[in-house]
Amino acid sequence: MEMITGALLLMGITGTLLGVIIALFARFFKTDSDARVELVQELLPGANCGGCGKAGCADFAKSVVAGENPPSRCPVSSQEQINAIALALGISADSGVRKRAVVRCGGDMLQTKERLNYNGVCDCNAAAMVAGGPKGCRYGCLGMGSCANVCPFGAIEIVNNLALVHRELCVGCGKCAEVCPRSVIALVPADAEIHVYCNSPEKGAEKRKQCKVGCIGCRKCAKYSPEQFVISGTLASVNYEAASLPGEEDVEKIQCPTGALLSAREHHYIETHDPNWKKEEK
Repeated sequence: MEMITGALLLMGITGTLLGVIIALFARFFKTDSDARVELVQELLPGANCGGCGKAGCADFAKSVVAGENPPSRCPVSSQEQINAIALALGISADSGVRKRAVVRCGGDMLQTKERLNYNGVCDCNAAAMVAGGPKGCRYGCLGMGSCANVCPFGAIEIVNNLALVHRELCVGCGKCAEVCPRSVIALVPADAEIHVYCNSPEKGAEKRKQCKVGCIGCRKCAKYSPEQFVISGTLASVNYEAASLPGEEDVEKIQCPTGALLSAREHHYIETHDPNWKKEEK
């Protein structure tokens, strides 16, 4: 009985001492919370996607209040939310250019040559380390879904071993681009409708051996509009900084011989409805 009483007494004394120590620490090391940070956090969407470069919305709210980031750095916030934060803090909204992800590859498993039968972990980084993955093109999308797995918004779908971005769901957080081992995914202006779905710098003849829809560097697009298209070696790309971006009518006039130049709408339709299409048959 005495042992039990002693143990209870010891536990009570220990608990009291710990309580006193915690109270002292709380008093001398407390930090006053900033009401502005809490306000900004309430106005943010709360997705905690990390697209702003911070650990989460709370961290981002602190950086906005500290003047380290503008409210527009959050890729998920609507313009109304950005304006509300700016108004609450009395700062400039700095709207910037909204971005979306685009997978610069049209080579699904029906369009590209298979170089080996990959039977490993279904992960792009793992596949890239095993002889470069299953597809013949060393620069194209591996289609193992690493980008889809990290997307917080479910904006990426894998169809025929090719990643497709659902534009209406993508907010441009950039997580997909960070995880892609081949840098196939780029963040482009959200209002860009036309893209070159090829990422290979190889010569045109070499591309054609591996992929039916790769850019062969014919320069038809650059000749049609030098301001809207640029050529790097044998690879064309859209100049997303041009004063006016190309539209579907421009694609129709250019008539890309391989079909590497497409609108996002047409590219998505082809992959989901006619993945084995050929430009010369259209």
